[in-house]
Amino acid sequence: MWSWFGGGAAKKKDSAKDAILKLREQLEMLQKKEKHLEGEIAEQDAIARKMVQTNKNAAMTALRRKKTHETHLASTVAQINTIEQQMHSIETANLNFETLKVMQSASDAMKKIHNGMNLDKVDMTMEEIREQQQIAEEIGNAIVNMSEPTDESELLKELDNIKQEQLDTQMLSAPSAPITATPQTTKGKMIEEDEDAELMKLKAEMAM
Repeated sequence: MWSWFGGGAAKKKDSAKDAILKLREQLEMLQKKEKHLEGEIAEQDAIARKMVQTNKNAAMTALRRKKTHETHLASTVAQINTIEQQMHSIETANLNFETLKVMQSASDAMKKIHNGMNLDKVDMTMEEIREQQQIAEEIGNAIVNMSEPTDESELLKELDNIKQEQLDTQMLSAPSAPITATPQTTKGKMIEEDEDAELMKLKAEMAM
């Protein structure tokens, strides 16, 4: 595995790049030749069409040259197709190689992350976490229970006071009933007024 992804990886990558560069150079040259031949074919075709009525030999010569160029063009096109296929194959192989190399790197990273870890350690860690959570909960409950309990009798007494205050407020806010004067009350009031008058008269006579 190391010979593929390790020291030999760089050489394989460089080799692929060099091969692609050379193929591209050859492809560019063939494509230029293709255009040149297409131009030659068009030119000879034009000559043959021009000379077909006036100079049969010249027209035949032009057609022969056209045929030769067409043969060379067919060969050139075939070479171009072959080179393009080779370039595609190399690029695909290089892409697969790079992808596999990245996957191998990711696998190595996961191995380092999981180094020293196993299911037993995971279970042990989770158990420790649960124990610590339980301890924290017990400590919290103990702190809450440490506060002094409230005397319910005091609460009941305070509740009675509140009820009495509300009752007093309702009684004070209720409209008072009108006081109707009775005959006896009126008679007693008249007697008190007569007694007061006589007392005032007596004081005046004593003063003289």
